[in-house]
Amino acid sequence: MVPSPAKLTAAERETSETESLDPVPMGAAPLPGLGPSDVPEAAAEKVEVELVGPAGAEAPQPPEGGWGWLVMLAAMWCNGSVFGIQNACGVLFVSMLNTFGSKDNDQMVFKTALVSSLSMGMIFFCCPIVSVFTDLFGCRKTAVVGAAVGFIGLMSSSFVSSIEPLYLTYGIIFAGGCSFAYQPSLVILGHYFKKRLGLVNGIVTAGSSIFTILLPFLLRVLTDSMGLCYTLRVLCIFMFVLFLAGFTYRPLASSAKDKESGTKGGNRLSLFSRRKFSRPKKLFNFAIFKVKAYAMWAVGIPLALFGYFVPYVHLMKYVNEKFEDENNKEVLLMCIGITSGVGRLLFGRIADYVPGVKKVYLQVLSFFFIGMMSMMIPLCRVFGALIAVCLIMGLFDGCFISIMAPIAFELVGAQDVSQAIGFLLGFMSIPMTVGPPIAGLLRDKLGFYDVSFYLAGVPPLIGGAVLCFVPWIHSKRQREIHQTAGGEKTEKMLENQNSLLSNSPEILKKESDCF
Repeated sequence: MVPSPAKLTAAERETSETESLDPVPMGAAPLPGLGPSDVPEAAAEKVEVELVGPAGAEAPQPPEGGWGWLVMLAAMWCNGSVFGIQNACGVLFVSMLNTFGSKDNDQMVFKTALVSSLSMGMIFFCCPIVSVFTDLFGCRKTAVVGAAVGFIGLMSSSFVSSIEPLYLTYGIIFAGGCSFAYQPSLVILGHYFKKRLGLVNGIVTAGSSIFTILLPFLLRVLTDSMGLCYTLRVLCIFMFVLFLAGFTYRPLASSAKDKESGTKGGNRLSLFSRRKFSRPKKLFNFAIFKVKAYAMWAVGIPLALFGYFVPYVHLMKYVNEKFEDENNKEVLLMCIGITSGVGRLLFGRIADYVPGVKKVYLQVLSFFFIGMMSMMIPLCRVFGALIAVCLIMGLFDGCFISIMAPIAFELVGAQDVSQAIGFLLGFMSIPMTVGPPIAGLLRDKLGFYDVSFYLAGVPPLIGGAVLCFVPWIHSKRQREIHQTAGGEKTEKMLENQNSLLSNSPEILKKESDCF
């Protein structure tokens, strides 16, 4: 449990009055104390600039539990409501075709697929911007406002009468709000957990698996009985709960301004703790791309994702064409959701035992199987074989997702992890947006899905091959750093030895004079 300021002793309370209590990024050294003469502007400047404390200061340790478990559940709901809806888009895809489609429009599959892919891509595209807002205003404010915007976008989508307005309401407003709600849920976990971060990330990302299991059946019942518009209004309930969940992203300490105000509630964390920062010189920290291992990782992941989202969007349409007589076709999405949840928990726990950046090899393994399973979808002649393919695909989908945040922490450190994740998710938006419409366009032109799924399996294999170089680049850089540090240490020792030898005659002369 995070210690409450009300439990501090009198001496500790007196000392804490002179300390900056703004939370620092996990892994950074504590901020030096502020003197009584420091004004709020100076305090804010120190919060921004003095990210590294004095040498030898012990870094604050995450509580590894307490309030963090509630934060974990809130983040789990966030992942479930955001990506559960996205992963179940195959059901909404069919409903949109039935609601807005016409036989005269030969590009309706392409237009409808663009809604889902634009929505998924927008979630990731906004993440670099969200990372800046998270740094400026904190995880709680960013997540709560994002959930509110997502609610408005989803509600607006329920009143449209054609497919084109959905590009704005569902693809941009709803998805943009989801992005602002989602990205802080990744960052906040690193402040509450370190030793259990892999396991916690696995549990949190398993939220989308649980929702992916349940939502397809719920959406099928809702769309058949109520229609698309009322189904979207029911989904607004999920966004409202997400709005409430965002309030749990409590910073680990109250702000310096709250302490200086001397108000009676200063010992408690306000609903929106105000953190005052001077305007940053650089909103986007492009310096993280100087870390070559991160740059390679940020190239390999998007490269692997050009075909990743294709099965989620087009699988239900493909099954309706290929296996018309089958009932409960949504069981395929349920299978992906079940094994994805198992994969997130399993590989999240395994990642805790894989040292450092070698966790990337787990992602390489996952992309290999995701690519192979995408290619095998058109080869399945019986429905049972397609179920087996979806089970394997879901398992390794969970592996890829659950270890993204731990790898980012390993590559760039806690101070830069927010923007590192933001940039990566932003790059991921391009393939996530482009892939499904291209697959839909091929379906419209060729009349069948086989080529679309074959091509969707190629990028994961290429991206996985690129990721193999990340651990090697990182270890090479670490060796260079150790060699440089060792050389500087040796040079300093030689300088001290030479200085001692040069001063030794004078010391001997003084000793002889004394005698």
